[in-house]
Amino acid sequence: MNDKRFHQAVYVISVAAELAGVHPQTLRIYERKGLLEPARTPGGSRRYSDADVALLQRITELSEAGLNLAGVQRVLELEQTVAALQDELDNVRRTQQRQAAELLASGFRGRGRLMPANRSDTSVTLYRATRGPASVIEPVEPVEPVKPVEPFTPKSE
Repeated sequence: MNDKRFHQAVYVISVAAELAGVHPQTLRIYERKGLLEPARTPGGSRRYSDADVALLQRITELSEAGLNLAGVQRVLELEQTVAALQDELDNVRRTQQRQAAELLASGFRGRGRLMPANRSDTSVTLYRATRGPASVIEPVEPVEPVKPVEPFTPKSE
């Protein structure tokens, strides 16, 4: 089903309640609790979409699993956050793949991983060649400064 049709509010409250397997009064309660926000006609009647019905089914599933409405609301918020983060991660991965493809197209033939320099005003990230051409680089891990060691002198007996 296309996205526009999925979000188009077409069902009256009784039909939406029947499709979701709940009582119409339950839909009104969910709306009051902020779990659901149906569209309204110019006359003020509620209209529900297939997306609303799917949300109602998810609310019912969580309620039957033993969550109260506050718990259901928190789970739904967390699911939205996870979905947004997944979208962001997918975008970052696509960008990374595009940049890697551009590097390869420009002639880069490294065997190692490219690591971006840390952009900071207070520190510098050092890189070194690991094997092969100098274009194969890895960051140098910061180390503690080496303390001078006193020369070894054998003890006389």
